[in-house]
Parts: sequence; structure tokens; C-alpha cells
Amino acid sequence: MGLIDGFVTYENTLTSVLNSWADMGVFAYVLPFLIIFAVIFGILNKTQLLGGNKGVQATIALAAGLLSLQFDYVANFFATIFPYAGMGIGILLVALILMGLISSEKGWHGWVWFIIGIIVFLVVLLTALSDVAWIGGLNYRWADWRGILLFLVIVGLVVWLIAKGQTGETSKKKKKKVYVDEG
Repeated sequence: MGLIDGFVTYENTLTSVLNSWADMGVFAYVLPFLIIFAVIFGILNKTQLLGGNKGVQATIALAAGLLSLQFDYVANFFATIFPYAGMGIGILLVALILMGLISSEKGWHGWVWFIIGIIVFLVVLLTALSDVAWIGGLNYRWADWRGILLFLVIVGLVVWLIAKGQTGETSKKKKKKVYVDEG
């Protein structure tokens, strides 16, 4: 009899642990409940909408969290959107690395990140909503990307023109200084 023959070996890999959690409903019920509970409790606590009683806030957050899990809409939506959101975060990370390699200026970074973030957000949202069957999907086709790109360019130009016009008007209007003689 060898040394290892007396030991019981288990083949627990990370995949088997995650699959057993999925079978127990951790991903379909526990995590969505915790997200909904935490967000609702945080909003009620921060806004003090119903007063400062944390018991009331927790009860409302608990009820809303449990009621949202009554049907599988929330679990299916979370199962659809979070993988796409993870891919979007990966895209932003790669863009961050590439932008750090090619740029040394700091002035235009905010606008570039804003535009990249909006594009990634829209792609994640449209892709996730096209997979959600309970709203019928959006029948989103990637072949129509030229029209979507043109729309985004037009919206971006309109926002830029509005923002430029507002800053131009405020800089033209200078306040007059009025001196009062208190003599």
C-alpha cells in the first residue's frame, strides 16, 4: 500500500465549485438579491426619503429585493448584461493601456474617455438587450453599424456645438465693476 492510497482525493476545481453554486441558485437569486437590496437600501439611507430609521429602510429594501426575484426577469437580465459588461470593461482596459502608450498630453483625455465610455456603454446595452427574450429583443443587427456610427457622430457634433456655444456666450459677457463712493 502506497502513501497516497489511504487519502481521499477530491476533484474540486474552481469550475466545479462555481457550477455547484449555480445549481444552488447563488448566481440566479442570492447575488441579484444582494445587489438590489444594497442599491435600494443605499438610496433610501442617503436620501433620507423615509426618515432616518434604518429598520424601515432595510424592510423596504428587503421587500423590494425579494419581490424583484419573484419571477426570473431579474435573474435572466443580470445573467445577460453582466457578461457583456465584463467584456466592455475589458475593452476599456485595453483602450486605457493603448492610450497610455501613445499620448503624453493630459488635456484631451477626459473627452476621449467620455466618448469611448459612451460607445462601449451603448454597444454593451444594445447587445445585452438584443439577447433578452422577455422584451422581444431589439433585433439588433451588426450590419447596420454605419447608420449607428453616423447617428453617434451627428449627436456628438450637436453636443460639441451646444457646449462650445455656451462657453462662448459666457466669455463674451463680462461683468461690469461698479464702484460706489462711500465718502
